[in-house]
Amino acid sequence: MNLRHFSATLLAATIATPALGQTITQTDNEWFEAGQARIQSELAKQQNTNTAKNVILMVADGNGVGTNYATRLFMGQQDGGYGDEYVMPYETFPHLGFAKVYNVNAQTPDSAGTGTAMMGGVKTKAGLIGVTADVDRGDCSTLPGNTVTGISEILHGMGKSTGFVTTARVTHATPASTYAKTVDRNFEDDSELPENCNTQTDIATQLIDAMDSGLIQVAMGGGARHFVPTDEELLVGGTGRRTDDQNLIEEATELGAYHAYDNASFADAPTDGTPLLGLFESSHMMYSADRYDEPSIADMAEAAVESLSNDEDGFFLQVESGRVDHANHAGNLARVVHDGAAFAEAVDRVVNMVDLSETLVIVTADHEHAIAFNGYCGRGSDILGLCMGIDGSGVEHTGEPRLGSDDKPYTVAGYLNGPGSVLMKREDGSYSGSRPEVSEAQATDIDYIQQALVPRSSETHAGPDVAI
Repeated sequence: MNLRHFSATLLAATIATPALGQTITQTDNEWFEAGQARIQSELAKQQNTNTAKNVILMVADGNGVGTNYATRLFMGQQDGGYGDEYVMPYETFPHLGFAKVYNVNAQTPDSAGTGTAMMGGVKTKAGLIGVTADVDRGDCSTLPGNTVTGISEILHGMGKSTGFVTTARVTHATPASTYAKTVDRNFEDDSELPENCNTQTDIATQLIDAMDSGLIQVAMGGGARHFVPTDEELLVGGTGRRTDDQNLIEEATELGAYHAYDNASFADAPTDGTPLLGLFESSHMMYSADRYDEPSIADMAEAAVESLSNDEDGFFLQVESGRVDHANHAGNLARVVHDGAAFAEAVDRVVNMVDLSETLVIVTADHEHAIAFNGYCGRGSDILGLCMGIDGSGVEHTGEPRLGSDDKPYTVAGYLNGPGSVLMKREDGSYSGSRPEVSEAQATDIDYIQQALVPRSSETHAGPDVAI
């Protein structure tokens, strides 16, 4: 019996037989009853000791505990509740842990280093993908002998199919960690490679090579511009960025892959095991709140599971909600939580598609953001809106905003840094300012940028542990 079960059993036994004849007056209280039900549920859990046939790693990029809290309240309030009591699909999973997310050379991590840690099992430097910390970022000569064998390669070697879907570019840090080895995450196409870099190819080329070798069967997301020459129009709009005159999308289709680029072509995509290459935007895919003529993350995850499930030996799939991260960088919490909710839907859909007796589903994040939450807010205060007062005689907030010492209302959530800084730059380069007034209507607008302290063009990652 482990410590958790021992403690729960001890508590249950203590309550069942009150010590020294004590009367416990709260036994019919709904919270107390819920606690007892949870104890019994924990005690009734049966350990799954099977060997996993399939593994699905689902990563909401930047979805630390704080960001997850914001999405939980948003989903619960959209569902008609106060928000705090809401339970997201992955919050019902039977096991919970926490991970330290620092990079070898960075207290606050980047997604390349964390992607390598998740996929390769080793920490490395910020900005590196699929290589050890012995590599100097940007120095191609330090690559040989310092690559990491990723989980995709390991499971592919066991005969399993592998793939990924993302709402970011398919060449971006987290998805690239499924197939790429690069001394710099920015080498997404050949135009970014330094001269005389002859130890590696660019990340887009590595993806097509991985599909050619059979390592990657499914790759869907954005980033079409990194696969097409500079003078060629993209099906999704815009032009390519490659300077080597190679059209890697055409190369992929010549290899037998199916190329999807909008909802119609996605709907026609075969899920019989045919290699799938989905490139739905020139750069990242749209935010969920703005999505038009492209599949959702849940749609892509469903198609990927259907396709990879054709392999009788099993499969590995990485699912990344990359734009949770990007909306945080923009200080735009409304789009953060919309994409967070879309990710939760993807988890729910995946879990309901697979046999959990043989499929290991892991939900996590690669880092947190510098998001912060104000107090003392009454229950039901809109997570995107103003912090309302606590009602001492009821449950729901008073409807009256709390005020700071400057006599101005403040929102429930904000950021420690970012584009919403309350400090303004003067002509002489110094900063000064005061908080602007904000109304509930302004704060809950989809385009609202949360107030922040330190001025930055893009809000930063943060270093706290993330949940698994």
